Amino acid sequence: MTSTADKRRAFRKLHESGCFVLPNPWDIGTTRFLEAAGFAALATTSAGYAFSRGRPDGTVARDEMLAHIAELVAATRLPVNADFEAGYAADPAGVAESVALCVETGVAGLSIEDATGDAAAPLYPRDEAVARVRAARRAIDASGADVVLTARAECYLVGRPDIAEVIARLTAYIGAGADCVYAPGLRSRADISAVVEAVAPVPVNLLMPGALGFTVDDVAALGVRRISTGSTLSRVAWGAFRAAVEEMQAGSFAPFGAAMPFADANAFFRDDAARRAG
Repeated sequence: MTSTADKRRAFRKLHESGCFVLPNPWDIGTTRFLEAAGFAALATTSAGYAFSRGRPDGTVARDEMLAHIAELVAATRLPVNADFEAGYAADPAGVAESVALCVETGVAGLSIEDATGDAAAPLYPRDEAVARVRAARRAIDASGADVVLTARAECYLVGRPDIAEVIARLTAYIGAGADCVYAPGLRSRADISAVVEAVAPVPVNLLMPGALGFTVDDVAALGVRRISTGSTLSRVAWGAFRAAVEEMQAGSFAPFGAAMPFADANAFFRDDAARRAG
C-alpha cells in the first residue's frame, strides 16, 4: 500500500525535472487502466466527470466533487491532482475552506482557476485572483500536507487571449504561493515558450486539448514540465460512442470492429483486482 505521504512526495518530485504526462480519468475503471498503462500520476477532470453524470461542466456541487475526488484517490496507488475548478467559492475564505476539504481526500495536488463563470465578467480581477491563490496556499500550509498548488490563468478559455495578461497573472500567482502554473488554451510554440521563460524555474502545465501537432518531446523541448489532457480522453470516448450511435442509426455496426474485445476488458479488470488483493 502506497501511503498518502509517499504519493505526495512522488508527485512533487515529478515537477523537479523533465516532462511528464498527467492524463485525466473520470471514473474508477479509467483510473485503474491508466495506472496499469504506466503513467506516473493522474488528475481528475471536472468536465469528464460531469459528462459521465449527464451534466455540463461546472454544475457539480462541491460535496459531490469531493466525493468523486476521494473515490479516485482511493482507487489508485498513483498520486492524484484534483481539477478543483475555482475552489467552489467566490471569496478567499471560502476557497480556503474548500481547499482544506480537498486536501483531506488525500490528493497530491490541486488546481485553482481564476474564472468566475460570469460571461459579463469572466475573470476575477487580478488582485482578487491573487488573494484566492494566497488563501489556497495558506490552507494547504495549515494542513501540514505537502500538496502541490497549481494556479490557473483562464484568459484564453474565456475569450481573453492576451499573453501579456496571462504572464502577469501567472507571475502574480507564483508570488502568492503557487508551486506550478497553468494557462489552458495556449496553442502556439511562441506563447508556450513565452510563459515558460517568464515564470522559470516554476514548472508549467500545458493542456493538450486535441491534436495540436505536438509530441511529448516537442513540448518537453519548449520547457514544459507537465502535460495534462483535461476532458480530452473522455471526449475521445464520447466521440467513439457518438460515431457508433450514428452508424447504428444509419443501419451499420461497422464501428463495433474497433471495440476492445470483451475477453481483453474482462481479463484486465480481473487481473487488476487480483493484483490489488495480492
